[in-house]
Amino acid sequence: MTTILALDTSGDACSCALMHHGQLFDSFAIIPRQHAAQILPMIHKVMADAGVEFTDLDAIAFGQGPGSFTGLRIAAGVTQGIAYAANLPVVPVSTLAALAWQVSKNHTQSVNHVLSLIDARIDEIYWGLFDCSSGFPVLQGEEHLTAPELVYLASTESRLMNCEAIIATGSGLSYMDRLDSGLVSNMLACYPEAQPSASAIVHLADDMFRNGVHISAPEIVPVYLRDQVARKPG
Repeated sequence: MTTILALDTSGDACSCALMHHGQLFDSFAIIPRQHAAQILPMIHKVMADAGVEFTDLDAIAFGQGPGSFTGLRIAAGVTQGIAYAANLPVVPVSTLAALAWQVSKNHTQSVNHVLSLIDARIDEIYWGLFDCSSGFPVLQGEEHLTAPELVYLASTESRLMNCEAIIATGSGLSYMDRLDSGLVSNMLACYPEAQPSASAIVHLADDMFRNGVHISAPEIVPVYLRDQVARKPG
C-alpha cells in the first residue's frame, strides 16, 4: 500500500494529510495569511503521528489550484522542496476536483454532478463541473474563470446547461445572488462553507498515483487560470 503526503494552501484553509497503509492522518485549520509559517509544522506533526519519515513516502501531492496566488506558490514551493530532497514523484491535484470529491463523499444521497466554485476575488469565480458517479470526480469540459453571471452562459462545452440537478460547493457560492436563475433552480443542495482540503487531495492523489499519474519536481506548475493576478483586468 502507498504512503502519500498531501498539502494545500490554496485558500483561507491550511491543511496537510498523510495516507499511510490505508490510514489517514490529517491537520486542517482556517488561518488566512499564516500558511507560510504553519504548513511545515503541520506536516511534521502528521508525519510524527504516523511514525513516518520522508524516506518512507512513495509520493507527495499538493493542491495545484486554482486558488490564491500567494497560497498556490507556497504549496508549490514546499512540495518542490520536499520532492527534490527526498527524490519523490509529485501528484498535482485540482482544488476544484478536491471540493467535488468532498461533497460527493459527504452528501447523504448519491451525487452525479457537482459544481465546484471558488471565490477568485475581483468579482470573478473559478469553477468546474464534475461527474462523480464513479466515485472519482471527472472534469466535464474545462476549469473556468468568469464573472458570476457567466457561469451558466459560458458552460456549453462543460455540459452544465444539460444537467437537470447538481450539487454546488465552495466559496464561490457567496455570489449566489448573481448566478443565473436557471442554474440556481437546478441546485439540489449547496455547501458555501466548503474549503479544499489535503485529506481530499490525498485520496485523489492515491488513486491517480496508482494509475501512473504523477510528475517530477521540476515540472510543478500552479494553476492560476488568470494572467493578471495583482489587479482587475481592463
